[in-house]
Amino acid sequence: MRRPGGAVPGRRVIAAVALAVLAACAGACGAGGEPPPEVPDGSPAKGRLLLSRYGCTSCHTVPGVEGDALVGPPLTSFGRRGYIAGELPNSGPNLQRWIRNPPAIEPGTAMPNLGVTEQDARDIAAYLFTLD
Repeated sequence: MRRPGGAVPGRRVIAAVALAVLAACAGACGAGGEPPPEVPDGSPAKGRLLLSRYGCTSCHTVPGVEGDALVGPPLTSFGRRGYIAGELPNSGPNLQRWIRNPPAIEPGTAMPNLGVTEQDARDIAAYLFTLD
């Protein structure tokens, strides 16, 4: 059934819902876009998934990733932090080194070596740098 002017009922509703989904995704999915300058070869979208696969949220609260752990520090606003684990200046290469083997940088750290590959560390770092 058409309304006056030829509009089909429901199209506006569908358009409004589509815009709402896109707007929500812009906030929640924004890290799926371009890699941050700190990690130009990383995939933030893949890094977000890897944070769950490697179990990072068992210890850390990470915005945009399911989980609310209190063992390690929350990784909120990670892109604005000056240091990684209070040891290293916060940069793409340093973060990737830390993710791959934290005990090599800070012996005695509670953060274990999880066997993260070089590419996975790059992707995880790319996601973390989107957290402003």
